[in-house]
Amino acid sequence: MHVLHLITSTRSFFEQQISVLEERGVECTVIGVPGEYTADSPRTPVDYLRFYPKVLSHVWSGEYDLIHGHYGLVAPFALAQPTRPVVMSLWGTDLMSDMRWLESISRYGARFADATIVPSPAMSRELDTDHVEIPFGVDTEQFRPVPRADARERVGWDPDERIALFPYDPNRDEKDYPRAERIVERADADIELRTIDGVPYEEMPYYMNASDALLVTSKREAGPMVIKEAAACNVPVVSTDVGFVRDTIGEVDNCIVSDDDADLAAGLETVLDGDRRSNGREVVDGLSLDAMGDRLLECYRDVLGRRSRPTGRPRDLEVTENA
Repeated sequence: MHVLHLITSTRSFFEQQISVLEERGVECTVIGVPGEYTADSPRTPVDYLRFYPKVLSHVWSGEYDLIHGHYGLVAPFALAQPTRPVVMSLWGTDLMSDMRWLESISRYGARFADATIVPSPAMSRELDTDHVEIPFGVDTEQFRPVPRADARERVGWDPDERIALFPYDPNRDEKDYPRAERIVERADADIELRTIDGVPYEEMPYYMNASDALLVTSKREAGPMVIKEAAACNVPVVSTDVGFVRDTIGEVDNCIVSDDDADLAAGLETVLDGDRRSNGREVVDGLSLDAMGDRLLECYRDVLGRRSRPTGRPRDLEVTENA
């Protein structure tokens, strides 16, 4: 099976999806929208106009069994190609966007794709079109409990400080770092608020394990994946009620989910009282990368089994036993 993946930009969870699919014998080709993207300098309409001929040139090669579009913005380009079945994955900030045009495009893609995937119950509740829920997987071998003293020695933190980790660039407005500062100041405890940005992904488990708690104060989120990763490390989480946070850690010991600053500050105090850890790893145990890969492959096979668009090309759709 050969799948063409369309993206606007990459993410760690997307790269993990590609890896687990390739482990299962799926050949994956990834093409992205031309141009560089930053929050301050988004892509232009011209960049997206350049994307469609690029998609068509790949599709008409006859090499692909289906198209998998990732994020609502690529839906029009996935659906406009005339020959291959389409799977759409919505990531959250597309379907649940405060920009109505982006939400509309995402719902359009979900309605007309051969299959639509969402990663969380929160998104599932927002979507009235048929879809399948496949959570983003967590690398539970990489994100695992590490003794705090060992983790602090590795990252160079004082072993005696009490640290709340803010796991984002503090300049990103939607992450609301000023609120994190207010909550730490309000808590009746001696807490150091630490931020990390630009840390290699493979080092993130050590920064999480070195922390007394993960503090998330986002205004809006598709996920966030850091919640699952911290849970896999048994690190307590104090978070605003965004994305799939409540569905994931709402019942986890020593994790607090609230939109009230007083509750969040009290949550930090509780976590710091007695050097607590969570039982989050038990919760994310069923969210492994292998489980995600199996369900993605099942979705592909289902689409190919029940729908084959006329291609006008000699290559027939087929599913081999090892893919």
